[in-house]
Amino acid sequence: MTDCLFCKIIAGDIPSSKVYEDEQIYVFKDIYPKAEVHILVVPKIHIKSLDELNGEHQDLIAKMTLKLPELARSQGLDTGFRTIINTGPGGGQEVDHLHMHILGGKNLPGFK
Repeated sequence: MTDCLFCKIIAGDIPSSKVYEDEQIYVFKDIYPKAEVHILVVPKIHIKSLDELNGEHQDLIAKMTLKLPELARSQGLDTGFRTIINTGPGGGQEVDHLHMHILGGKNLPGFK
């Protein structure tokens, strides 16, 4: 998708603070962090949202999920972290490309 913000970041058309990259995922720091540590884990293939996953994506979503603890530790989150997947406009998703948020650190906001 040429008009997708995250596809443009993955392609290198828009700069980002890359944390990790492999053949299937790209991880970078959120430009509007909601916590001391706030990174995004994004599949390199364009999937609009969690709602659009199907059986073809199970290995990819498993890989992303299993990578979360290692990515969190790489950012100094040794005592824990929060993972969020916003899905659709009603779920707070702002970019129509599936992504997982990893948040943590001293000033992690609570849920009220």
